[in-house]
Amino acid sequence: MMTTYTVQAGRTLRQEGVPSAEALRQAVWIDLLCPTPEEERLVQQALALEIPTREEMQEIESSSRLYKEAEALFLTANFLYGVEEGEYGSTAITFVLAGSALVTVRYATPKAFAAFAARVCRTPGLIETSDAVMLHLFEQVVDRLADVLERTGADMDRASRQVFHTARGSQKAKVKARDASLKDALITIGQVGEVTSRANETLLGLTRILTFVGAEKDTAVRKENKTLIKTVMRDVRSLVEHAAFLNNKANFLLDAVLGIINIDQSGIIKTFTVASVALMPPTLIASIYGMNFELMPELQWRLGYPLALLMMVVSAVLPILYFKRKGWL
Repeated sequence: MMTTYTVQAGRTLRQEGVPSAEALRQAVWIDLLCPTPEEERLVQQALALEIPTREEMQEIESSSRLYKEAEALFLTANFLYGVEEGEYGSTAITFVLAGSALVTVRYATPKAFAAFAARVCRTPGLIETSDAVMLHLFEQVVDRLADVLERTGADMDRASRQVFHTARGSQKAKVKARDASLKDALITIGQVGEVTSRANETLLGLTRILTFVGAEKDTAVRKENKTLIKTVMRDVRSLVEHAAFLNNKANFLLDAVLGIINIDQSGIIKTFTVASVALMPPTLIASIYGMNFELMPELQWRLGYPLALLMMVVSAVLPILYFKRKGWL
């Protein structure tokens, strides 16, 4: 699907579908979502440039993602999307800064793109020039990532309180509830780690793009928009630091959860060990009186059987009392 944005008489004109070649040349922003071969061909003919294919956009080497052909800059990075739906992932998006037009090629819709498209319809000043469109779009992406990281931090705080509340809870609490709480915490930590790692990937891509554009700003960016590069770069750095903090916190919380689980497992193993040690003397007594020797005087005693049972009970209770006195139980 192709969507073009043009500023006419101080208003934003948005048009979906395949426009004419003249309309394409007048457009400030051409947004290609899952473009068809016909749409790619029309853009290439109107702007005299080659749109990268989806396979080319997936390449990870820097020379394939950031390069210049003639006067056009080709900038590709991975962007986080789908956090609200829970089906989050990363998608490669290419920005082609070609003179008076910005072409974006994408195969998914991050929320920042939808939000920015709504903004430009209300504020035409955001898309007066192609470089302004790109930089303001980067600002929207950074704002969106900040919201994602804030919500991720809040989720991790809730998981942290849940974990330590569970750890401080009574040992007699229901085992199923305790296990469910720790399982939920582990799932939350995993989601936090996944989101922050993908957000870091987006921030890394933006850093590379802004560095590349900064090196070409004398020819690619208008004078009035150059300060935007510094502003966006400063915001990106702050988010990188915050994402690193969240990653460290997630690792600490993961270690804490695994430590609590190990302590619980150690307690279970200790209980079984103590039980097996306590049952060893009764087992010995039972083994002795289970022998089939002909001369065993206790077999003829009237109180022999009750006495053997009493000896087994006493020999089991005494080790347990000793362990409790030593604090092993």
